[in-house]
Amino acid sequence: MKKNEILNILDELAIDKNAFIIIGEAALVLHGLKEDTNIILLSTTLNNFNKINWEYKIGIFGNDCKFFKNVEVVVGVYEKRRCLNIKGYFVLDLDGCYDFLLMNERRKNKKLLNEMEMTLCSNNDFYWFEKKLREKNIKFIAGVDEVGRGPLVGPVVAACCVLPESFKLKGLTDSKKLSENKRNYFYEEIKKQALGIGIGIIDERKIDEINIYEATKLAMKMAIKECLKECKIEHILIDAMPLDVNIPTTSIIKGDYKSITISAASVIAKVTRDNMMYELDKKYPMYDFKENKGYPTKKHLEAIKTYGIINEHRKSYGPVKEYLMEEVK
Repeated sequence: MKKNEILNILDELAIDKNAFIIIGEAALVLHGLKEDTNIILLSTTLNNFNKINWEYKIGIFGNDCKFFKNVEVVVGVYEKRRCLNIKGYFVLDLDGCYDFLLMNERRKNKKLLNEMEMTLCSNNDFYWFEKKLREKNIKFIAGVDEVGRGPLVGPVVAACCVLPESFKLKGLTDSKKLSENKRNYFYEEIKKQALGIGIGIIDERKIDEINIYEATKLAMKMAIKECLKECKIEHILIDAMPLDVNIPTTSIIKGDYKSITISAASVIAKVTRDNMMYELDKKYPMYDFKENKGYPTKKHLEAIKTYGIINEHRKSYGPVKEYLMEEVK
């Protein structure tokens, strides 16, 4: 059933439009996030539910359900203020649809949930995750991100940043998507406005010792610890990576795009590491670190063949490891 079919079927049933809320996949179809659905799921109060003379069954979520053909009704409490009005019908808004899917069908709808997050974050100036936490009276929200997992040279750098509720910085997004001038401007503005900033740096020797994944987690924990010296943290939003800490966390896929707080942390981490690479470039200009930031560009790889490696190279990384193996032969 597509959008018009859903509305036509409900019209034919002549149900009381004020007594029901369209939820589930039917709501997503009406929002334009799904092409079609097999079931029209409606939510109503217990009192209304008891008045319906349809067949009874146990619903797919283990709840009481009444159905007629492909229309199902369950008991649920959804505030009308969380609904949109589409052709006179109350339809659960995107926030509500997201919560419904998250609670009931997370694995099945992983891709859809990610798309909904992008839409909701974009519609809320990328404060959506923060807004949901603030609605629970959580005020000190930290964003954590890292930079430098892929380079052949230097440390991995993580940043933890807590922003005030009043924070505004138009255009702030994932640091990799910003020009250097924009990034440097945002860096200074974030430092001025942030309630707290912490930076964690794990050098190439430790990366070689424990691997980059573990080193990244260590850098993040270090950044959080440093940030806690400046302000309290009640919840942490992390870009993608799960982190075992004593503070509640939310790991967000592509978090540096979706959360303004993680975006701020990504800028702090990126500018901090870039500045370190600029200093290294002054010592070793032949490797072009100013341009490649330690990543394995063609010029960088050619420089390794010509000049060898330096102490700051990560010896466990492929091209450097291969060079060392050739040297042993």
